[in-house]
Amino acid sequence: MSYTLNVVAVSGSLHSPSKTTALVRAILAALERELSIDVHLIELSQVGREFSGALRRDELSAAAEADLVRIEGADLLIVASPVYRASFTGLFKHVFDFVDQYSLVDKPVLLAATGGSDRHALILEHQFRPLFSFFQALTLPIGVYAKDADFTNYEVTNIELSERIDQAIRRGLPLVRASLPAVLSADSAAIVW
Repeated sequence: MSYTLNVVAVSGSLHSPSKTTALVRAILAALERELSIDVHLIELSQVGREFSGALRRDELSAAAEADLVRIEGADLLIVASPVYRASFTGLFKHVFDFVDQYSLVDKPVLLAATGGSDRHALILEHQFRPLFSFFQALTLPIGVYAKDADFTNYEVTNIELSERIDQAIRRGLPLVRASLPAVLSADSAAIVW
């Protein structure tokens, strides 16, 4: 039996190219080395305007609604934002304000962020975890924080960052597998990842 994991990644960066999006792509590449995945990447630098003018979900465009449905239906979320004024970007939060309050219950979420220096690394614990705790999501034990010096030309080049990405995935995979429907997780040894 084979199973392809439905992964939705959200990059909260408002710029392109983006170190945050590069980090997300590096996480996805590492995850793909471990199991079969189907990925949908939502880059707010590309689709942010679809969300920015709406005050209620019924005011969103069809494209924005489709992205929300993807977020709500994912097997695994990867969420990332650059640090902006000690938090994630406002547009990142605005997108998640539209997500149904109960659609992420027990959904595994890998947290990631980028910032200018290590001083901002606690954003994962002080901003991301409380947001996804509200949704009753299952935030994976290790998040991934990257600083500017970890990149060259918008590519991850720091081996220690690559090792942290691998560690976050290794530690998170048992929780991801356990979150799958009972028919799949009951015999995970038989599942081809």
